Amino acid sequence: MANRTTTRSNLAPAGGGDNPSGGRPVVAIAIIVAIVIAVAAIIAIAATSGDDSDTEGLSQTQDVDISGAALPPLTDGDDPAIGLPAPSISGQSFDGTPLRVELGQPTMLVFLAHWCPVCQREVPELVAWEAAGGVPEGVQVIGVATAADSGAPNYPPSSWLADEGFPFPVIVDDDAQSLATALGLPGYPYYVLLDENGRVVARGSGQVPPEELTTLAEQALTA
Repeated sequence: MANRTTTRSNLAPAGGGDNPSGGRPVVAIAIIVAIVIAVAAIIAIAATSGDDSDTEGLSQTQDVDISGAALPPLTDGDDPAIGLPAPSISGQSFDGTPLRVELGQPTMLVFLAHWCPVCQREVPELVAWEAAGGVPEGVQVIGVATAADSGAPNYPPSSWLADEGFPFPVIVDDDAQSLATALGLPGYPYYVLLDENGRVVARGSGQVPPEELTTLAEQALTA
């Protein structure tokens, strides 16, 4: 019996089997873990609530109105759309404010998709370009948010562009990407330069350095 008692005593937690303080470290760890989990849950709930608040009253697709013949798709080689009148387009911003591309002023249309990695790199360049005074005087720049997909990364586009400080007005394309199709979009990002009469001066797809953006915009002024 003495040997059996000694063996049981050797297996007891440090601090002694008769001293209840021996379990305190385990209890303390459990409490800390519970607190960490609770704080993480609160942060997650707060973050989710913030996202909902940011997009409340905003629509990631909007109805659009297109009048006139669509432009041919942009392909490699000579652009068949140069000199053609672009269709008249109008729509809404994320909050429903009416927007349209008005004649009488050279215009640069910038088509962007929230899930496009190149667009994600290009938007900060556009922000910096505008802040540095790179947009030639007399040229209006209008963004077109298209190809919205709630299952794709970086959704919603309204939050993305707001977070980036995108400085230009944004027309929101519809579910069918009607604006993108009407302007002949081949990929993202996509630029369409129009002169003051609404005729195509230049088009391009892909990431464009700021100095080239200025050159493109100046083409619209001098066309």
